[in-house]
Amino acid sequence: MITFKNVTKVFRTSEVETTALRAMNLHVHEGEFVAFMGPSGSGKSTFLNIVGMLDRPSSGEYWFDATNIAGYPESELSQLRKSAIGFVFQSFNLIEELNVLENVELALLYHGDISAAERRIRASDALERMNVGHRKHHMPSQLSGGQQQRVAIARAVVARPKLILADEPTGNLDSANGAEVMQLLTELNDEGTTVVMVTHSPGHAEYAHRVVHMLDGVVATERVRQIA
Repeated sequence: MITFKNVTKVFRTSEVETTALRAMNLHVHEGEFVAFMGPSGSGKSTFLNIVGMLDRPSSGEYWFDATNIAGYPESELSQLRKSAIGFVFQSFNLIEELNVLENVELALLYHGDISAAERRIRASDALERMNVGHRKHHMPSQLSGGQQQRVAIARAVVARPKLILADEPTGNLDSANGAEVMQLLTELNDEGTTVVMVTHSPGHAEYAHRVVHMLDGVVATERVRQIA
């Protein structure tokens, strides 16, 4: 599903040039659950932004579903991003002025072929799936951190993407809520959704099929989890 061929990303200012990714090569298969780890500055966030089509490589090829999209115009990247990728962030990124149901519906707003009634049904179903359907008319500020992250996951999956990108999805949660979020991601993966996750938690990385350690903008080591 995801292939990086010699992907390099360089950030330049008038005084400084920083290489975040250095000729990175990587493949993520459809249906995989891959965890990325590494120290700050290792390139994890840059990698995730390029995979999520929020940024572009400076050079190299990014193949998504057998198509090199490195040179796609922004309009095409935007359409592909909306149809194929769901995002889960550490900070939840819920809109405080909207209730829970409206936050999830928002992910479907730019899908012109989905009616308002269908948006509401699909958003309600996604919230029920994440066990927060009973809070759908509450505001985000009325929810616990764990509940807010469940809502964020519902928003990520409501458009039925083939890929979920999770950036430190348990970073703001206690251990119990963190474990519940990881279980939800595992269940989604078991149903066929590809999951790519950045985490600092070795324990949560163990939920993945494969753990990739990054260092200085390249893949340093990879480990495939042994399944009993």
